[in-house]
Amino acid sequence: MTRLIIYTCISRCYYLLTHFIAGHFLTSLVLNRSVLIFIAGFLLVADYVKNRAPKNFPPSPPGVPFFGNVFHHIVHFTKKPFTSLYLLQLAQKYGNVFSLRLGRSRIVVVNGYKMAKEALVNQADAILGRSEDPVFKRINKLYGVVLSSGYRWKQNRRFMLTTLRNFGVGKSSLEFRITEEFKHFQQAIQEEQGRPFDPHFLMNNAVSNIICSIVFGRRFEYSDQRFQELLHLIFEALSSGTPRELYNAFPTIMKVLPGRHHVMFADYDKVVEFLRTEIEEHKKHLDPAAPRDFIDCYLEEIEKVTSEFHEENLSYCLLDLFVAGTETTSTTLRWALLYMMKYPDVQEKVQKEIDAILGRDQPPLMQDRNSLPYTNAVIHEIQRMADIIPLNQARQAIEDMSLGGHFIPKVGINLNSVLFDEEEWEDPSTFKPEHFLDASGKFLRRDAFFVFSAGKRSCVGEPLARMELFLFFTSLLQKFTFLPPEGIEPSLDFQKGITRVPVSFKIRAIPR
Repeated sequence: MTRLIIYTCISRCYYLLTHFIAGHFLTSLVLNRSVLIFIAGFLLVADYVKNRAPKNFPPSPPGVPFFGNVFHHIVHFTKKPFTSLYLLQLAQKYGNVFSLRLGRSRIVVVNGYKMAKEALVNQADAILGRSEDPVFKRINKLYGVVLSSGYRWKQNRRFMLTTLRNFGVGKSSLEFRITEEFKHFQQAIQEEQGRPFDPHFLMNNAVSNIICSIVFGRRFEYSDQRFQELLHLIFEALSSGTPRELYNAFPTIMKVLPGRHHVMFADYDKVVEFLRTEIEEHKKHLDPAAPRDFIDCYLEEIEKVTSEFHEENLSYCLLDLFVAGTETTSTTLRWALLYMMKYPDVQEKVQKEIDAILGRDQPPLMQDRNSLPYTNAVIHEIQRMADIIPLNQARQAIEDMSLGGHFIPKVGINLNSVLFDEEEWEDPSTFKPEHFLDASGKFLRRDAFFVFSAGKRSCVGEPLARMELFLFFTSLLQKFTFLPPEGIEPSLDFQKGITRVPVSFKIRAIPR
């Protein structure tokens, strides 16, 4: 009890002094040297007491007072091989379960397939919570599904899964929507007449139209400027890597400092405002007897007076669906185009398999996937190599949890270390569709394929993403051969934000 009182007093004094100094730095210059030395010493001791690691906590690289490892982390975060080198180097030195202090908080980083499976699958019930990162508290107040926890998360996730299934996700009824959208996409590509073009936002629009047809009950034309602006806003917001890390580490200071993080928040606010407008339009024409889409179904659920169902939560459920249903799949497909240009022999082999099974005119269906094992293997290998979300969104332990003999309160899974685990993948740094083929050429499922994470908080949209990836990719290679512009060597460089996206590139799509 005495220790608790002393700790509380020190924490309160630490809080008051740091905020006083931050707000009155210039006036503090009048203090004499002794007072300054005393304050500096007190703050150092208080920082140590307040932020020292709990007993039996995973080891951590040495940090500096007040900041911990944040600046070293950010420097490596901006480098091209961020996850694959920096976190791997730390794991080699401190073990597959280590910790980082990022400003005011500590996070445990889990590496490798065995430890990731232990955390996500074997102890799934213990880490069902979501860490309350300041960035996401500012963006969505921890509503929705992706970033919520507890009863709110359970209720909304259950409703989201059920409603998506009712509108065809995971069923053959959705294949028709995807096939019809591909026809629009194919026409837009053909209009380029083999000239080099950037497929980025054309791809985003096509993929986004699938989730939009479920959520809003309609698609958006590729010429719709307002919708194109929304797609650009989402991309810019997700590209804000370093400002996001700094805001999470020092939210009090970053709130008053100018910078890219304010632009990121403004981008998200504009997207949410668009979603709220859609909700209002749906309310005007709502027919409880005939729900048209996800919004209608959710509005009906609100009428049942369930505590966790209200319009604010609906706005952020839509944000989850809209952003995740647009950016992740379209980014993976852009990586697919890059890998096909980079490895034309693989592209040719895929096309030969498609021609042999489907020909040039028969649209692919999900039932064809088992008949196209090499094509399916190439899609999985693209997902593995693209590694678009290298570090899983941190989770919070909701009960006592031990991993590798260490106490675990807050954990982030290094999914990159799972997808490139040398104990699970032969030559993991090489693009090899054979990673997903057995000796007889049949498709081989791999337990370490954690692209969609694993456990009870795995990606809600996994069935939709799998369907979109197979149908879009197969249709694209059935209709086109993809080449780089004359004299340009395809680059696999990427830019790092919340997602790992390829740098801007152009393609030539030659009709077959």
